Amino acid sequence: MFLARRELVFARGRFALMGVVVALIALLMVLLSGLSVGLVDDGVSGLQRLPVTSLAFQDGVSKDSAFSRSVVSEDAVAQWADQPGVAEAEPFGNTLVNARTDRDVEIDLALFGVELGGFLDPEPAEGERLAGVGEAVVSATAHEAGVDVGDTLVLEPAGTEIRVVGILAEQHTYGHVDVAYVQLSTWQEAKAGVREGDVVADRVYDEVTAVAVRGDGSGPDLAAGDDAAGTTSMTLEESYAASPGYSAETSTLQLIQGFLFAISALVVGAFFTVLTVQRTGEIAVLRALGAGTGYLVRDSLLESLFLLVVSSAVGVGLGVAAGAAIGSTPMPFALEAAPIATAIGLLVALGVLGAAAAVVRITRVDPLTALGGNR
Repeated sequence: MFLARRELVFARGRFALMGVVVALIALLMVLLSGLSVGLVDDGVSGLQRLPVTSLAFQDGVSKDSAFSRSVVSEDAVAQWADQPGVAEAEPFGNTLVNARTDRDVEIDLALFGVELGGFLDPEPAEGERLAGVGEAVVSATAHEAGVDVGDTLVLEPAGTEIRVVGILAEQHTYGHVDVAYVQLSTWQEAKAGVREGDVVADRVYDEVTAVAVRGDGSGPDLAAGDDAAGTTSMTLEESYAASPGYSAETSTLQLIQGFLFAISALVVGAFFTVLTVQRTGEIAVLRALGAGTGYLVRDSLLESLFLLVVSSAVGVGLGVAAGAAIGSTPMPFALEAAPIATAIGLLVALGVLGAAAAVVRITRVDPLTALGGNR
């Protein structure tokens, strides 16, 4: 790095300016990464924490809105439980409701209907597990919003009352709404809008949103199970796309990140193209003195790698500091090491590719230029 070291010292203003640009791109990468993770957590963390292999919805249901449109008979649960590779199968209910506590705290909830004592029935960190009709265990984020053990949730407009008996340790949200786990029959009555004193049709207690399937070591054959039960199955990961807004949010952020990667490669490439043009004379002198093309190309690439790594590290530091401040706000934002490392690794790699495309000019510099042969 003979030439690179001297250029970094004597053209430090120029390299500092380029470093600031790369650092700002890295800062944006960190913030977008935190926003992506935060939106995913806020959108589907309740689904992510379901201990299931797959979910079987109504046959032919639209996969981008399966949770809101699917209606499955509990007969399908028995069919799935008998399938090879299935350890357990349970009914699962999912619906969004508006609620108000007896302490006048308004909150939107995603009611998850589960069987008492089943594998979907969560263990709370505070309070007690579900024990009967009219009880709820709520997300930690609902507790942060003002819901506490002992509160009574009044579901609107039916007026159904549900008592909070437990608080979960982690965030459980669905479609950016806090999750409340309730006994299955409570969920069925809430979804049907049953009021106190109403005569309830038998079909109300036979309808669920999906069959929650937990596979054994070999795993179930989803196609065969669907044929037997008359359902449409999705793996747990595939079901995230059925959460409100999930696909639109994630695809938008991925598109923005893609543009940032492209911009970083173009910016770094343009910078080193201009730099290579400006130092054509110096490169020609080195070529005339016997420096090989490989040596000069390697020197330039190491120079760009050094700039990208140092600037990215500065940007990551600023991004983490900004993320810590944002994390204390209601904005859905969460920093995780793996997505940040992936984003910065791609930023550096694409930047080096951009620089490599620029320094190809070095291979065409004629040593006679140093001797005035171009005159």
